[in-house]
Amino acid sequence: MSKQAFDKSMPWRQYICLACGLIYDEELGDPDSGLAPGTRFEDIPDDWECPLCGVTKTDFELFERQEIPVSDQPMQFNREPGIVVVGAGVAGWSTVEALRTLNPTVPITLVSACNGDLYHKPELSVAISRGSDKSALIRETGYEAAHRLGVQLIADTFAVGLSPALRQLRTSRGTLNYTQLVLAQGAKPVLPPQLPPSLCWRVNELAGWSGLQQALAGGSKAVAIVGAGMIGCELAEDFAHAGHKVTLLDRNTSPLAGLLPEEASSRLVKSLTSLGITYHGGVDVAGVKERESGKRIVELKAGPSIEVDHVVAATGLATDNRLALQANLRFESGLAVDPKTLCTSDPNIYALGDCISIDGMPCRFIEPIKHQAQAIAHAIFGLDTVKYQHTQPVIRLKTRAMPVILHGRPVAEGTWRIISQDANELVMEQYLGSQKISQMKIGTSAQSRAA
Repeated sequence: MSKQAFDKSMPWRQYICLACGLIYDEELGDPDSGLAPGTRFEDIPDDWECPLCGVTKTDFELFERQEIPVSDQPMQFNREPGIVVVGAGVAGWSTVEALRTLNPTVPITLVSACNGDLYHKPELSVAISRGSDKSALIRETGYEAAHRLGVQLIADTFAVGLSPALRQLRTSRGTLNYTQLVLAQGAKPVLPPQLPPSLCWRVNELAGWSGLQQALAGGSKAVAIVGAGMIGCELAEDFAHAGHKVTLLDRNTSPLAGLLPEEASSRLVKSLTSLGITYHGGVDVAGVKERESGKRIVELKAGPSIEVDHVVAATGLATDNRLALQANLRFESGLAVDPKTLCTSDPNIYALGDCISIDGMPCRFIEPIKHQAQAIAHAIFGLDTVKYQHTQPVIRLKTRAMPVILHGRPVAEGTWRIISQDANELVMEQYLGSQKISQMKIGTSAQSRAA
């Protein structure tokens, strides 16, 4: 590390990962990856990897928070027409930033079901083992961001109705008129009937994660995670690293069914098992009950019940279709949007992020959101300089012991071929006929480990 790393005369800088949106703060460093507080970006080793998605420092760029000269946000609920954005997650705030970059004066109202605080959602699946709490994950409060960008933030408010003909959005605080509407309300966890909401945690937003984080504090707990998809596997490893006893359940025989070939799934299971995680595949949960002691009993359709302290549901996401049905918007596993402008079937309503579908496929990835927001902002202001170009994002499983990188979307009819393998890494490709449609790497090569 150079002397420059601790030169306090230079302001601390932040760098953002272009793949997942993680921000590296020089002042805080990344102790979990061996980077002490005060480590300047240029002093980071070239083989350092983003702790969330695994890309190297070459995929980071200087992050400078947008400061735009705008008037203060209105202090009262303003019903005058303007651009209305629904949802204060990454997609909603990215849209506001993109709009403000192009126009510092247009009225913008942001409607949020929560308080609108800005945080990086992918960090939720690795934050327990890092000892983070809610305050450590918040980058900027909703009020601060609204003041900085000159928008009206209507927090703790639900969108309950939509009338495109009148250009009106009905909320739990009243009706808003709009010139253009942007829907960025995300997707919600799917809870099958056998998983009662009162007995199962869901980790899809900061408030729910914060409750679970507090419940897991103060010693080792027994946790059952239902669902061995990406979120379930990441949480299982995170909880295990934090010292909790984890049981991972899935109705499919292997984790990440539909994405990984058997050769890769077996390596992932072996890695999870080495961390003390118990994996049960091919099981169906019949129900969850609560004992007088507060313990949860996970009942299986076949096999003995499992007693734990907490149950976490990681059984997938779905887009709420209520507004789409009311407004007669085209809906195909999400709000169907134009792949270049992100416009819905109504010319004055746009959508982005987890709530959309492109060509019938949901698009629930962080990486494209910034580009989607820029395309929407340009379309709203009648500019043709930026169009969204949709490509299948790289899928990265953030299991540190056995990371997975997947290029392309596998299909059930495809044939997997092993390209290379050793004790630490497996590389495979999937073909549909003679066409390669996806490539998968699981693990870290011996050469990378030695570096």
